[in-house]
Amino acid sequence: MRNRIIEKLQEDKKLLSIYFTAGYPALNDTVEIIRDLEKNGVDMIEIGLPFSDPLADGPTIQGSSTAALKNGMTTEKLFEQLKDIRKSVSIPLIVMGYFNPMLQYGVEAFCKKCYEIGIDGLIMPDLPLDVYKSDYEMIFKKYNLLNIFLITPQTRDERIHQIDEASDGFIYMVSSASVTGSKSGFGSKQTEYFSRITKMNLKNPQIVGFGIKDSDTFKAATKNAKGAIIGSAFIKHLTNNGVQNISTFIAGIR
Repeated sequence: MRNRIIEKLQEDKKLLSIYFTAGYPALNDTVEIIRDLEKNGVDMIEIGLPFSDPLADGPTIQGSSTAALKNGMTTEKLFEQLKDIRKSVSIPLIVMGYFNPMLQYGVEAFCKKCYEIGIDGLIMPDLPLDVYKSDYEMIFKKYNLLNIFLITPQTRDERIHQIDEASDGFIYMVSSASVTGSKSGFGSKQTEYFSRITKMNLKNPQIVGFGIKDSDTFKAATKNAKGAIIGSAFIKHLTNNGVQNISTFIAGIR
């Protein structure tokens, strides 16, 4: 079966992926934001499923998650909002969240619903590689969902090769060991890390996340990587502007 992520990765360009929290700023903004992002040239979208204890997220995304939950966002509500999304949106869509809500919903039921809607991949940072391989890999593959794994500057080479072997799309390359939104740019440690990963000649391309907020950081992150992910900076834009002027934000990156 075709997968939009794999097809997008084959394009001869640096990819821009945007993360936002479903149900934020307002509960029913989700679909409008997705459509506007595609209209303004974004290559992939990560739809954040809000969770009450988002350990890997910094204060900006945590705040949006808390607000979305207060707005009434749930797994079921997100699936309801997205049920017709493929009638108007063609770029890859990835659901990013934590494993607990997926487990509560039922892993196979969750994956089946994602397949029916047209979701292309999942990012579950707290789902360990070995647990995925032993318990859930066949379910993901059954429903044509790519599982996107994260690596950090602290991830051992052996582990990176294991993740590369288990991956079929791209590797989410976290630029630092800190939480999202906490960096204002890339220093020598990040640059050395990017170079180290490039020299490993992994079979899967890498897309860099954490710390990308403008044109300069996007260019720096994609010098050796296939693309970059912007999350906290876009959430701040939504906080300050609502769903207006998304085109201005994206133009400032490209």
